[in-house]
Formats: sequence, structure tokens, C-alpha cells
Amino acid sequence: MAERIDLFDSTYQHFTERTLDAIRKETFGTDIGQNSWLTVDEYERLLPELGLDARSHVLEVASGSGGPALYVARTYGCRVTGIDANVSGVATATRAAAAAGLDAQVRFREADATAVLPFPDGAFDALLCIDSMNHFPDRAAVLREWRRVLRPGGRALFTDPVVITGPITNDELARRSSIGLFVFVPAGLNERLLAAADLRLLRQDDVTANATLTAGRWLEARAARRDHLLRIEGEARFAGLQTFFQTVRDLTAEHRLSRIAYVAERPRC
Repeated sequence: MAERIDLFDSTYQHFTERTLDAIRKETFGTDIGQNSWLTVDEYERLLPELGLDARSHVLEVASGSGGPALYVARTYGCRVTGIDANVSGVATATRAAAAAGLDAQVRFREADATAVLPFPDGAFDALLCIDSMNHFPDRAAVLREWRRVLRPGGRALFTDPVVITGPITNDELARRSSIGLFVFVPAGLNERLLAAADLRLLRQDDVTANATLTAGRWLEARAARRDHLLRIEGEARFAGLQTFFQTVRDLTAEHRLSRIAYVAERPRC
């Protein structure tokens, strides 16, 4: 197995560092503290599908640095609970919530998204999982847990950024998955697994272009700050991440790997 490159732990530990802040602004346009392929315009287009209001309680799976969860709370006035397996991510998110004065409204906790979730049945009105489904080996079990913690009529929004939609070499797959555990799936599998978990698919959007755009911007913004990033990351990590972002940009631009957004609902009866 090739040695994995750390994208998450070091990033979360240095999240408020000035250089990383500048890179996020150039990558995403509007920086809400995201660490995925998500942009605000995409979020604003998809979030209304969840039907949120001030009474809603949202679970964000793989909440990372917490920025998107805080954005949802500010936008809709709802409560948000975020879970992530990365200790540094949870700590960064918790500090961000306190700094924003939202720590009573938005809570973060360490939890394994691939295990039984530490919440009772029907605890949430909606669920979010952006660009992280591909890290869960048994997504059938994950989807069953999502259905359990959603109330009847509750909705889930998730994106899968590595749906195989063209020919890809083993070397390209290795470079694309160099930052951790990845599960690549063929087109149509997520739809079948949603149905098997008794979650009704309401909407499916091809959002591959956002991955191409953000990966290209991320690559260029990092290249422009190479010297400073070398002091944070070291030569090997910097080079490995540049290769990763270039691979994402190229495979999505050619639509050999696609990024798909799904909105699904737990049936009311």
C-alpha cells in the first residue's frame, strides 16, 4: 500500500493560519471554513431541499472544521450537531462555534460515522454529508443508520465525489485516493443502496464541475505559496498534495470520475 498523504489533520491544526486562509478564499470564492469541493453557491442551491427552519435539528456527518455547519445555523437559525472522527477537526470546529457565538446552537463531537451513531431513533429533521460518503467502506450500513436517526419525512443531502463514469487506470485511482481510505463506486450504486435502506431518492444532480473548479483553484493557490507551505508541510507532503489536486482536476474535467449530489427522504410511513 502506498503511503498516505495527510490532507486533514495538519490542515485542521493550522486552519486559521494566514496562508491557509488566503488559499481558501482563492479556492472557494466565499470562505465559510470548508475543506471539500463545496462552494457557497452550490450550498445555497441544494440546502432548500432539506426544508429547514428555526425549529430544525440537523446532523452533519463528517463536519470537519465546522464552517459549513455554522453557515447552516446562521442561515436558517436551526440547531446543528456535527460529528467527525478527526480530533483536530472537532477541536477546530468547537473553537469556531465559540468564536461565532453559536456554541449553544451548534455542537461538535468525535464519533465514528461508520459505526452505530450515538443518537436515538428519529433524533434529526435533516442530515448533511458533503464529500465524505466515499470514505465509508460499508455505505449500506451507513445509510441504514441515517434512516434510523432521521424522523419520518426527514431528508438527507450528501455528495459522492468519486463515482466512476469512465476508464481510469490503477495509478490514477491511487493518486486520487492518496489522502486516505476511499471507496470508488459505479454509477447507479448509490441509488440502489438508498432504495435498499428505505430512503426515497428525491433529487440527483451532477455537481462534477464544482470539483474541477475548486481543485484547479486549490492547486494554483497552493503553488503560488509554495515556499510558505513547505515550512508547514515539508517537501513530500506538499508535492503529494499537489499531485492529488491535479489528479482531481484532470479526472473530473474529463468526467471519468464524477461528483454527484443526492437528496433522499425517510418515508413518513
